[in-house]
Formats: sequence, C-alpha cells, structure tokens
Amino acid sequence: MAKSATPPDLLRNSSLYREFLAEREEIMRHKWLKSEKEGTDIGFEEALADWMVNHRAEWRKRRQAQRTT
Repeated sequence: MAKSATPPDLLRNSSLYREFLAEREEIMRHKWLKSEKEGTDIGFEEALADWMVNHRAEWRKRRQAQRTT
C-alpha cells in the first residue's frame, strides 16, 4: 500500500503555499528596506499594508510573466 504524503510534503508541493512563501519573502524584504530608510523597525503590519497598497499588483504581474516564460 502506498504511503500518503505527509502534510509538509503537501505544503511543499502546493503552488498556493509556494506563492504565499514568495509573497511573505517580498514583504519581509520591503520591511527591511523601509525600516533601514526610516532608521527604525516599522513592524510587519505597517510593512504589509504599505507593500499591498504600493507594490503587490506589480509584483504579481512580474510573477505571472515569469511563470509564463
């Protein structure tokens, strides 16, 4: 009998989860850059809100273009 995939395997193979991880990485990068610029830690919530409003749409377009090439 075949062994079913464990939850970590399912997550690693999930395109939705991979997109979540890529987006989180971009938000953390944005947090770091903006915090450096402001000279203080802006916190995750502020970084998330700012990234979603100002950068998410363009980031998604670039990701989609990369997947199709």
